[in-house]
Amino acid sequence: MPKKGENYEFRSGLVSQYADERKDTIQRVIAAMTTGKDVSSLFPDVLKNIATHDLEQKKLVYLYLMNYAKTNPELVILATNTFVRDAEDPNPLIRALAIRTMGCIRVEKMVDYISIPLKRTLKDDNPYVRKTAVICVAKLFELNSTVCLEQGFLDYLLELVDDSNQMVVANSVAALLEISKSTQKDVFTIDYKILNKLLSTLNECSEWGRVSILSVLVEYNADKISEVHEIIEKITPQLQHENPAVVLTSIKVLVKQLDKLPNNEVNNVLGRLSSPLCSLLVSAPEIQFVALKNIRILLEKYPNILDKELRAFFIKYNDPLYLKLEKIEIMTRISNDDNCMLLLSELREYAMEIDIDLVNRSINGIGQIAIKVEKCAKKSVEILYELFINRGDYVVEEIIIVIQNILRRYPKEYLSTIITVVADLKFNDLSKPESLSSYMWILGEYAKEIPHLEEKLILIVENFDDFEPIVQSSALSSIVKISLIKPTPKTPQLLQQILNKATKEIENADVRDKAYLYWRLLSTDDKELQKDILLNKLPILESTIDTFTPGLLEELLPRLGNLSSIFYKPASSFIRFNNDKSFVTSSALQSKKFEELQQIAKNEIVNNAARADNLLDFDDDNVETPEENFTQSETQGNNILDELNDLFSGIGASSTNKTTTTQISGKNNDIFEILGGNTTNSTSPGSL
Repeated sequence: MPKKGENYEFRSGLVSQYADERKDTIQRVIAAMTTGKDVSSLFPDVLKNIATHDLEQKKLVYLYLMNYAKTNPELVILATNTFVRDAEDPNPLIRALAIRTMGCIRVEKMVDYISIPLKRTLKDDNPYVRKTAVICVAKLFELNSTVCLEQGFLDYLLELVDDSNQMVVANSVAALLEISKSTQKDVFTIDYKILNKLLSTLNECSEWGRVSILSVLVEYNADKISEVHEIIEKITPQLQHENPAVVLTSIKVLVKQLDKLPNNEVNNVLGRLSSPLCSLLVSAPEIQFVALKNIRILLEKYPNILDKELRAFFIKYNDPLYLKLEKIEIMTRISNDDNCMLLLSELREYAMEIDIDLVNRSINGIGQIAIKVEKCAKKSVEILYELFINRGDYVVEEIIIVIQNILRRYPKEYLSTIITVVADLKFNDLSKPESLSSYMWILGEYAKEIPHLEEKLILIVENFDDFEPIVQSSALSSIVKISLIKPTPKTPQLLQQILNKATKEIENADVRDKAYLYWRLLSTDDKELQKDILLNKLPILESTIDTFTPGLLEELLPRLGNLSSIFYKPASSFIRFNNDKSFVTSSALQSKKFEELQQIAKNEIVNNAARADNLLDFDDDNVETPEENFTQSETQGNNILDELNDLFSGIGASSTNKTTTTQISGKNNDIFEILGGNTTNSTSPGSL
């Protein structure tokens, strides 16, 4: 160590002959450690101060050891005698501190020294020591599950579930719950005796102990209706707790029991949930966001649970944007005949804001209410028309999308007002692909009501190449419909142009195949068949509110309050598992060396590449050795890419175009008769 600098001063103070100076130096070392400075070089000198009767100094030294144990695993073993001796100290605080520190030192060699003190502290007379040792068992299981099972520590935990102290019971349940999650195995089975014990302990333990007990009760399947009533009676008071985690977990337990109750009792229990759910909306914004996400899941299962609580979800001026969007999502779901007018006036105010995302979501919400509640449809259309006249261009984008959905729900009722909105628009007034697609659909569906239609179609055909695939597909469908609904002198020519572009110049396979299908269909002589297929109306749109699939909903309900309820995904989709179905924990990765982590990353890349090669390998007859497969993978991938490049480079080539043109013109000459044109002997379909 250099003989100058802060660390040198620390070292001098740690070896001082005065106890007060050593303690003061340890405090300064811990302060430097908490600010991110590297003081690991002082490990031997700090370790010398572990043998002391000063409880405060001992805590500081233990804290330092827990932080830097991984960097000096060999030196930590030197402190094991002190740990073992402190685990037998008359002071229960020192005993608990020693066993807690041993559990927090994530060094493999510590496992050999922790077993005997841990067994002793699990049977300690002081409940504070026992509840600390219980958590140490869970840490030991994560470090070395084999030793934990062989020494019978899980049996100790199961015995301590019936302990006389509520803190010990809660920590035992939390440790067993953590072990069950990490191993994906049921290591804790609740019977009726344990159920009564947990329910009686619930009101006496801390808030996080309640969360652990409630999380275990979610997995309990009651066999008798009397047990269900007992669970509901004991859990209901927890809905008034100030901790949001306790409230959400209690709701999760009650929802689990609803399926076992008769219908007349289900509504009574659901009525108790509305007030606690709304009380979560006065918490911090982050907690409100979690609450809103979970409320959406509950509304999927029980749509009427918050019918009378609309005002609780009104947006506040200081709400962050992510909260505002989630609140609108909830309000549209609880809208009904009684509150729809109030909600529409509220959404109209939100649509007058300056935040584009909030304005677009409000307009979308107005459309969702119009489709969901028929009573409010007329009012919704009037508000949309007002917004179209008074607001900026970015509002028009979302309004066109909403208008398409309203027309699918009410094809004729509000056509006069809606056509007024669409008539003066041109495609270059819109930029979003979704709004352009909706605009094209309206043109094709209501061609007879839209003035100056031919001018709009000419501009659409001229700019067809610049559209996104979704817009190209809608434009193609609309022009084909218009050719049958409202033919004009230029309609055959426009149709021929867009079919030529779609089949020869567009690379998107879906658009190209759709054009070929339309071309073939228009070449038939059966005009009634053409109208039946091309002019077939879409089914009436019942709702535009997103819903979960039944399987996903049933999987999310028991996961209220977890990450699954935020992502709306099963845990298996974003949590990694080992081969034995256990979680890949952070400590498992942290314990590996840098070279091992590099090798893991390389293996992952190789496996992904191998899976990609297998997707393109259609030849299962030839069996190759791994060496041959590895050497041939690059050349095989290059050959496949070359073939794909050759395939796509042929699109638009003159020879291919000539062949395709000849085939199409020979088979599809009768398209002219359908459209009222004159057939010619030209070999190009451009003679349409």
